[in-house]
Order: sequence, then C-alpha cells, then structure tokens
Amino acid sequence: MTAALVPSASPMLVQQSRLFSTLPGELLREMAQHFKVEEWPKGKLFDPDRLMTRFHILIEGQLELKRHNPENGRELTLDLLYPGDSFDIIVLLDGQPHDMIVNPLSPLKLIHAPIEIMRSWLWKYPELNKQFLPYLASKMREQEDLATSLALHNITTRLSRLILKHIGKIKNYRGNADDEFRFHLINGFSDEVLARMVGSVRQVVNKQLQHWKQEGILDKKRNQLMINDLEALEREAGELQKKL
Repeated sequence: MTAALVPSASPMLVQQSRLFSTLPGELLREMAQHFKVEEWPKGKLFDPDRLMTRFHILIEGQLELKRHNPENGRELTLDLLYPGDSFDIIVLLDGQPHDMIVNPLSPLKLIHAPIEIMRSWLWKYPELNKQFLPYLASKMREQEDLATSLALHNITTRLSRLILKHIGKIKNYRGNADDEFRFHLINGFSDEVLARMVGSVRQVVNKQLQHWKQEGILDKKRNQLMINDLEALEREAGELQKKL
C-alpha cells in the first residue's frame, strides 16, 4: 500500500524539480495546486498504465528505469534518476505506452500531476519550455552516450566512466574536509545494478571491481565504493587525456 495522497504539493516541493526551479513564484503556486505527494516503497514496481496518466517528479530517493528481455533474462538500465528528475518524458511527448520498468532502488517521495495538464503547460508557459528543452536535450545526450559506450567500449571503460559520472551526482561524503577530493564515495549500487547500467553481468562487473581493489584504485564494502585513486580511474575511462 502506498501512503495516502495529500491534496496538493507545496510550491517549495514543485520548485525542487529541474523543470520548475527558476519559475516565478506566482506560476509555481498555480502549478502546485495540481501536484500531489506520494511515497513509494523500495522494490515495488510501477504499473506502466499510471505513466500514461500522470507525470512524475522525484523528490527523494533513487529510481532506475530499465528494459528486460524475457527470452534470455538480460536487463539494461536506461537511466538512473535522482531528486529533481522527472519521468516519463517519452510518454509526455508522444502519448504512447513506453516499454520500460520503473524500479525504486530506495524508498521514494514523489509528486505527480495529470499528464494532460503538464502537456498544456508546455504550450502555455514559455518560461517552462526554456527549462524543459535543455533538460530534454541532456537526457537525449545521456542516451546517445549510453548507446555509444555499449557499441564502442569494453567493460573496463564502460564501468569506469559510469562510476565517474555518478561521483558527481551522489553527495554522500561525510569524512574530513581535507580528504574530500582524495576520497570519493559512490553508494547504493549492487554489482547487479552496476551490471545493468553497463550492459554486462554481475560476475564480470565483480571481477573488474576486485581487480581495481587489488590495484589500490578503490575499496569495496557491500554496496559502497570508495575511490582512492581518481586519476587512475580517469585513465581507465580515457578521461584524463581530455584534461591535459
């Protein structure tokens, strides 16, 4: 069972969205009247039909969007959403069902509005469009990078680039300030989730992580990774040359 819905979200909650963050206060207050708040438990999949009628914004937690092949059991992560991200933009744009599994990796707090109202706002408010189009472009670029990585790079490059990408997104560092740039944390990803994100399998990902651990590049404990040698990981990803 999900938590009871409240009549509307506050403008402050709506403003946490990357799509609404710079909208004027009067417009935020108007839009907030159409958003409702919902809590969602970890691991409970979304009914795909609800994506046809509601546009969601993630406020708290971590959410995975993935595809599944029932013939061989393989899965691939299409995107990983953080607070401020929205879903499902594909349905918002074309109004067609989206073959996608929405998998909460942690307990979630969401706000959602009727998708038809969200579509009307895109036409009605130029201020919203100015934020929506760059956000849409960023998501398209991420999908392009995913396709390119799967086609052109080996597992070492794909996994190192994935870790580097999410170091900047996960703000969980709690150590000494002097060590902030020497130790970098990436938390909450099991080997199975990491494998889905790089188009591989758990055993291959675990083998690569253990190799990096032996090399002193990172430490691994349960689902936590601590990066000890950021430059070495950047070399594995082919990113270091870009900085020189």
